[in-house]
Amino acid sequence: MKLTGNKILITGGGSGIGFAIAERFIQENNTVIICGRRQSALDEAAVKLTSLVTRQCDLAIENERKELYDWIAKEHSDLNVLVNNAGIQNWMSVTDDDFFQRAKDEITTNIDAPVHLTSLFLQLPALNTIMNVTSGLSFIPLTRTPVYSATKAFFHSFTLSLRHLLKSRNVEVVEIVPPALNTDLGGKGLHDHAPAVSGFIDSIFTQLEEGKTTLTYGFTEKLSQAGQEVLQPIFASMNPEN
Repeated sequence: MKLTGNKILITGGGSGIGFAIAERFIQENNTVIICGRRQSALDEAAVKLTSLVTRQCDLAIENERKELYDWIAKEHSDLNVLVNNAGIQNWMSVTDDDFFQRAKDEITTNIDAPVHLTSLFLQLPALNTIMNVTSGLSFIPLTRTPVYSATKAFFHSFTLSLRHLLKSRNVEVVEIVPPALNTDLGGKGLHDHAPAVSGFIDSIFTQLEEGKTTLTYGFTEKLSQAGQEVLQPIFASMNPEN
């Protein structure tokens, strides 16, 4: 994809990886729209990046996803890049009393929402790029996040199919595969040990400049190229038996 002159929507763009991607795209002279559930996070982002366009939207609600698309189609019909970034991560066990409800929340946000948005935004004549943020856990699950890991495996598979299906329409599909990074995903403090987001952003934008469509960083580069002989020992080290 070209890195300048785009109009881009980033879901979950008020914080974490989404905000960092928005910041870098603005630096590259793009128009960036972000959406998110929390108005406070959107307001804070807009203070830091004054050219941001923001839109409050709870992507877990189907009608709000439709309203987001209708607003974009009316007010920003020249939007050409969709970044499916929003996601939630729950650290939990299948024996937790609230497991099923939390699992449904993850499936709705991490699967239903981006699949629905993809279907909707492909109706925009200007759309030429879809960027999906998956995870290193697409390739090997962390059992403390059993449903999150499964949703990202689904989204990785869906992205591969989407890339093939949209070739004839000249819509480029880019997969962003982050490792654990120092964000609040899953809860404050859980990823304080992880690498900074800034290095990840520098790396994926370098890869975009090189024309790559699967963007990895550190640990996820190894995972994306590994076979079971590599993955099984990593699974055992990530998920020690009690």
